[in-house]
Amino acid sequence: MKRTKQLLESAVHGVFLVLGLITVGCVLMITVYLVISGIPAIRKIGLIPFLFGKTWASTAAEPAFGILPFILTSIYGTAGVILLGVPVGFLTAVYLAKLAPAKVKALMQNAVSLLAGIPSVVYGLVGMLVLVPGLRTLFRLPDGSGLLAAIVVLAVMILPSIIKVSVTALEAVPKEYEAASLALGATPIETYFRVSVPAAKSGIAAAVVLGVGRAIGEANMPGLFESVRFLTTAVASEMSYSGGLQRQALFSIALVLFLFIMLINAVLNRFLKHSREG
Repeated sequence: MKRTKQLLESAVHGVFLVLGLITVGCVLMITVYLVISGIPAIRKIGLIPFLFGKTWASTAAEPAFGILPFILTSIYGTAGVILLGVPVGFLTAVYLAKLAPAKVKALMQNAVSLLAGIPSVVYGLVGMLVLVPGLRTLFRLPDGSGLLAAIVVLAVMILPSIIKVSVTALEAVPKEYEAASLALGATPIETYFRVSVPAAKSGIAAAVVLGVGRAIGEANMPGLFESVRFLTTAVASEMSYSGGLQRQALFSIALVLFLFIMLINAVLNRFLKHSREG
């Protein structure tokens, strides 16, 4: 009986190991494919003209392949989404995990789950049909489909990822931590923000990474009030009819986007490591 149990545990461990290796292998395959597909265009165009060129005219008689506007738009958009979506998602998670009555918590969690199940194309459609005309009227713009509209839509889109993962992390904090803080005279709010949140910091950071990653990957909506394109938009809008150097340049954009996401993850992990050591 004991031997059978050990064999079963070994089999389960083996399955988990294989699944983990498959995940790592998929990431490595994607990385290798993007590098192999993206490097040729960078060699032909030149790294500096490609990254810092201000004009993208891939179908012109004399094509230009500068992606600096796409990079800046992605950076500004990501920063805007973090500034708008992360605080709202984080505070909502703290409220649901620690403060909300049971009925309110159940209702809001159902609403969050419903938001998580809505396809990104529906978010974009609602943004184009409702938000863009509203911004156009509010700010008296000729076209409301600018960066501000994209930031608002993406901020709403990432809320379910941040809220659900953060709530799970906060609820996993041992109750003894909070009881000890309350026993020392701290108020409930002080306990939640000075004890529970730091203890759940890794889980909350993972929620932010997931949310920001989704925002970058879904940033396909067309200056703050001027029509612009993200890195993902450039790839999605031209890949279907591209060929030759244009197609290679689009893979180069995908490689830059991949490195951009890796950089965000590395910076966040570095920040967390520094916080733990401090």
